[in-house]
Amino acid sequence: MTLLSRRDFAALLAGAGALAALPSAALADDTPKELRIGFQKVGLLVVAREQKLVEARLEPLGVKVSWVEFATGPALLEALNAGSLDFGYTGDGPPIFAQAAGIPFVYVAAIPPSPQAEAIIVKEASPIRSVADLKGKRIGLAKGTSSHNLTAAALEKAGIAFGDITPVYLGPADAAAAFDTDQFDAWTIWDPFLALAQQRTGVRVVAWTGEVLRAAPFLLAHRDYADAHPKTIRLVLDALAEAASWANGHRDELAKAMAAVTGVDLAAQTVAAQRGAFGVLPLDDTIVANQQSSADRFHRLGLIPEAITVRDNVWTASQG
Repeated sequence: MTLLSRRDFAALLAGAGALAALPSAALADDTPKELRIGFQKVGLLVVAREQKLVEARLEPLGVKVSWVEFATGPALLEALNAGSLDFGYTGDGPPIFAQAAGIPFVYVAAIPPSPQAEAIIVKEASPIRSVADLKGKRIGLAKGTSSHNLTAAALEKAGIAFGDITPVYLGPADAAAAFDTDQFDAWTIWDPFLALAQQRTGVRVVAWTGEVLRAAPFLLAHRDYADAHPKTIRLVLDALAEAASWANGHRDELAKAMAAVTGVDLAAQTVAAQRGAFGVLPLDDTIVANQQSSADRFHRLGLIPEAITVRDNVWTASQG
C-alpha cells in the first residue's frame, strides 16, 4: 500500500469540500452518528473548535461533534485507547509510546514543524550554557511527550546518555511552578508555556527543537473509526486545513482568540502565534522517516520495550 502523495492529499481535501455539499443519504454508508475530538489548548484544533469549522461540515450530515480537552498527548491517547475518543492532536512523542503499547490508532495527517515552538530552557543566572552542561542535572519534562523526545534527541546529539540526567516528569502547569522555584535545573517545554516562561522569568534557551530534530505534530484517529468512516476523516481534515489557512493569515487575531480560550497572557500568546506553523500535511516519506528516527531513539534508550515500525500505523490511500 502506498502513502498519500502531496497531490493526492490536495485532491483528498478538495474532494472533502465537495462531499460536504452532498445530501446525507449520499454518505449514509459512511456517516457515523458522532465524532469525539480530543484537543489540547494549543494550535489548530483550538481554532477549528472556536470557529465551529468541523461542525459546519458534519452536523448537516447528522454527525454530532463533541470536544474533550487534555493537558497532554499521552492522556489523550489513553482516552482513545479506552474508546472514548475518535480523533485528536498530539506532538511527536505520544504516538510512539502509544504504538509500542498497542493502542489502535492511525496517523491521518501531520502539522508543519515549528522550529522555535519548543525548547530546553534554564534560568538566566544558571551556569548551564549548552546541552553538554546538562550532564548530571535535573530536567523537567512531560513523560511520553514531544518534550521527552526533544530532551532525548538533544542529549544524544551532545553525546550524553539519557541515564546521565535525572528526568523530573511533570505536566506543564506543575512544571512551571517547579521551574519557578528551582526544583530542577532545566525545563523542556512547548508554547504557549515556553513563551509564558520567557516573558515571566529571565530564561535562556539552551536548545531549540529546530536545532535538534525535525519533528512534526500529528492528527490521529482511532483505527476502527478511520477504517469505517474515511469520508468523515476527510471532512475533518478539510475543516482543519481551513483553520490553518485562517491562522496563517490572522496571527494577531489568533493570539487574541488563544488568550481568551487558554487564559494565558496575550503577550505570550502573541509570541506563540507568530512562531507557530499551521497547515495540514500528507504523511509523506520524509515525515514518516523523521518519526521513525524518533521511535528508534526511544527504543535505543530503552524507553519503549520493542522496536516499532511507524509506517504500520499510517493511514493509507487504500483506506479511503
